Amino acid sequence: MNSPWLRLTALASGLLVVASLGRALAFPVDGNQTVLPAKTELNEDALDKPREVFQSERAGAKSYMVNLGDLAFNSPSILGEVARQAGVSCGTCHVNGVGNAKFFMPKMSTRPGNFDVTGPFFNPKANNLVLDPVRIPSLRGARYLAPYGSDGRSASLRDFIRNVIVNEFAGPEPSPAIIDAIVAYVQDIDFLPNPSLGPGGRLVGDVSESERRGEALFSKPFPHDPGLSCAGCHVPSAAFVDHQQHDVGSGLFKTPTLRNADFNAPYFHDGRFDSFDQVVDHFDRAFDLGLSAQDKRDLVAYLTAVGDGVQPYERDGAGATLKEINDFNMVLATAIPSGDKAIVALAVDTIGQELRELTERYPDRKNTSVSGGEQQRVSARNSLKELVLMLRRIDIAVSEGRNADAATEFRNYRYLMAAAVPALLAGAEPWSLFNQDVHDQHYAALRQVMQSKHLSH
Repeated sequence: MNSPWLRLTALASGLLVVASLGRALAFPVDGNQTVLPAKTELNEDALDKPREVFQSERAGAKSYMVNLGDLAFNSPSILGEVARQAGVSCGTCHVNGVGNAKFFMPKMSTRPGNFDVTGPFFNPKANNLVLDPVRIPSLRGARYLAPYGSDGRSASLRDFIRNVIVNEFAGPEPSPAIIDAIVAYVQDIDFLPNPSLGPGGRLVGDVSESERRGEALFSKPFPHDPGLSCAGCHVPSAAFVDHQQHDVGSGLFKTPTLRNADFNAPYFHDGRFDSFDQVVDHFDRAFDLGLSAQDKRDLVAYLTAVGDGVQPYERDGAGATLKEINDFNMVLATAIPSGDKAIVALAVDTIGQELRELTERYPDRKNTSVSGGEQQRVSARNSLKELVLMLRRIDIAVSEGRNADAATEFRNYRYLMAAAVPALLAGAEPWSLFNQDVHDQHYAALRQVMQSKHLSH
């Protein structure tokens, strides 16, 4: 992605002193390097990323359409001018298809994890003059979760995606192929497997007494309205949704899934709650359930068991980035022979930005916040820069109708990607921002620069 982080990290070069601040916190966007408001938080420096599981990979491999949709989803170029300048893509808010709980934008968010899609920043024409942000949702299992939008306003995922691009982010009218591809990508993102859930959404395996009591409470009718129960809306046999809208004391909104919900905080349509405990307390008050302290603990235990998933996060690294780029390369492998100039240009732009961002994970020799491995870092950076140049030559060749030349250049590019780049990046990784200690030292130094800048004004 064309990241503000990529531009900001250059500020840390040339420092003479590095403060030791322990584990670095999520790093906010600031300064005049970006059009985003000061103190915007994108959490792009996180080393642990949500794991993305694809339905199609379980059966073999992702299709061209899914890879194209993934690429477009992570490309600022399909959105409007402000988003493109900011380097913001769909993937900025939905990291690996999961809601970005750290995302925060002043005057567009009321707390981390929510965003006002009818606010003025990306598309002033969409501004409804009310600060009414919605929680950034996870897209896991989206194919089971219609209707779409926090208020369930759109029965069609295709229409919903088009509205996000054109109206919420002021993007140009996307081609039908791009919308179809993003739909294919979103529908392919699967829930993380949860061994605790069996047929019909029942808990199975080593279930605690508290979880079992919570499961019974979940299906128990509400005392003052026997027609209602938690399970009546969060239907266990139907991905814990009923595809309806309800007012549970905060307005009319659709029922969210409880699958993988352990990793979907904050909760409710606007992200007002941080934990299951707070959610249970709200329902107890709003519907006068009369829950005891033990009842509440049991319901939280049940929700936690239902909302679990295998390996929810994975450590970021060059290997993970190269895997994603290789998926994007499959788009080029199809688009180059067919001479599809628009798709080649989109792929080259998106992959090029991914490679440039990866380059900045290996600090250059001027960055005194990092010591050692200078030659390894230089070699890693140079190999990635060469890939970017090769992509540019591919784009030029296709735009000029020289598809055979583009195909030859693409073969050379793929060879370098497979034969040299992984080893060079692995050799430099101990001195890269994928190393926790180097990462923390780098951001401590960058934070010093930004603090000094503020003090001098």
